Amino acid sequence: MFKWIPRTAAALLAAVLFLPLPAKAVSAQKAILLDANTGRVLYEKDPDSRSLIASTTKIMTALIVCEQCNVLDRMRIPKEAVGVEGSSMYLREGEVLTLQELLYGLMLSSGNDAAVALAIYCGGTVEGFVQLMNDKAHRLGLTGTHFENPNGLDSPGHYSTARDLAKLGAYAMKNPIFSQTVSTKSVKAGQRSLQNHNKLLWRVEGADGVKTGFTKAAGRTLVSSATRDGRRLICVTLNDGNDWQDHATLLNNGFSRFTPSQIISAGDCIGTVEVAGGEGDRVQLLAAEDFSFPLAEKEKPQIILSGPGFAYAPVVQGKQAGVAYICIEDNCIGKVPVVYAQTIEQEKPPKKQHFWDGWFGD
Repeated sequence: MFKWIPRTAAALLAAVLFLPLPAKAVSAQKAILLDANTGRVLYEKDPDSRSLIASTTKIMTALIVCEQCNVLDRMRIPKEAVGVEGSSMYLREGEVLTLQELLYGLMLSSGNDAAVALAIYCGGTVEGFVQLMNDKAHRLGLTGTHFENPNGLDSPGHYSTARDLAKLGAYAMKNPIFSQTVSTKSVKAGQRSLQNHNKLLWRVEGADGVKTGFTKAAGRTLVSSATRDGRRLICVTLNDGNDWQDHATLLNNGFSRFTPSQIISAGDCIGTVEVAGGEGDRVQLLAAEDFSFPLAEKEKPQIILSGPGFAYAPVVQGKQAGVAYICIEDNCIGKVPVVYAQTIEQEKPPKKQHFWDGWFGD
């Protein structure tokens, strides 16, 4: 099940294995399907080109509010948040709502006015809040993303990629307030009855988020999430006229064709190495961590140990002995540290014989 390769060869292995789903081609210009638990990409189509993203922007807006504010706080709606262009929850100047009610208006009704109100409350000004958005994008490693507003109105400097939105969606869904908000189908917010625009919540098993979007320039944009048996998939399509069907197809195929598999368990013997100069000749190497990964039916992972294939005595039980790479068809899908299974001391040198030893008896 394992083999040795030179240490330099391990560094050349691909970081991500890409295996397209055998599903019909999606209508989207750009798309990605991501296993949120492991980060494995199950499907992609031009995932790194920058695009206008419309109201999927509000994923970042809501995330920052959930992380930095008490959503039970109440705010008085300022005039700047009234009559904002585009989709709206129809805020009135001077009315008082909780941040949670505004989050519902933001994520269920896609209220651009709610985005402005929350931005002012959380960031002091809209401009200050946008800086928080870009700072968060940088910390999350979203290298193809830049924000200029909290609601997604078209702007040349306001963009993201399918891959970045999938990473953002996977991260945001770990926040319990965020995930509870976007999975809500309908709710009362003040005197308003709001219904979620995300039709997948009713159409796809396990669907629990995330956000729709549309402008004429961006087209239809959609980030979705579905969870089955503790496993979450995130799907993103950009400029997709058939997004509901495409998401249902990709999500269902992702769950059905890829099975979570425990490839390595902590304590498994990964292999052995020769011990040079030790009281024992060989020592076992044990996995120090579990490793799971979604696999398609015919995929056969291989464990590759990187290094010279021997160790100098002494070796100490539990001390890290290197890394085991898990590969499929010469593509690296992950790695785990390995440790020595037992201690092997240095071989003791033979006792020196003195010339007079034979002259004296016991």
